[in-house]
Amino acid sequence: MTPPATKPPTRGRQKQSKTKNLLDRFDRYQTETLRFMTDFRVPFDNNLAERDLRMIKVKQKISGTFRSPEGTRAFCRIRGFISTIKKQGKNVLEALTNTFKALPNTT
Repeated sequence: MTPPATKPPTRGRQKQSKTKNLLDRFDRYQTETLRFMTDFRVPFDNNLAERDLRMIKVKQKISGTFRSPEGTRAFCRIRGFISTIKKQGKNVLEALTNTFKALPNTT
């Protein structure tokens, strides 16, 4: 009988699991991870970024797709402008009106 084939030992460090890597990262960046508890301007989650992308997916779902690359760029630019205005706590309608009147959006 022949002995079972054994793999030669691998060189270098043993690969860590994804769970261990996440735990190490939380430990290393504890201050940044928990910043929302001391600085109330920092949101608990990143849902705001996800909400910014949701409108694009809804538009694609309803119409199937964008008709042209130019239309896609225009839609994204307008949505980005509206999203930024909302994040700054400004009035969206007033900001859009000022944009078309070539006035600065300082309010």
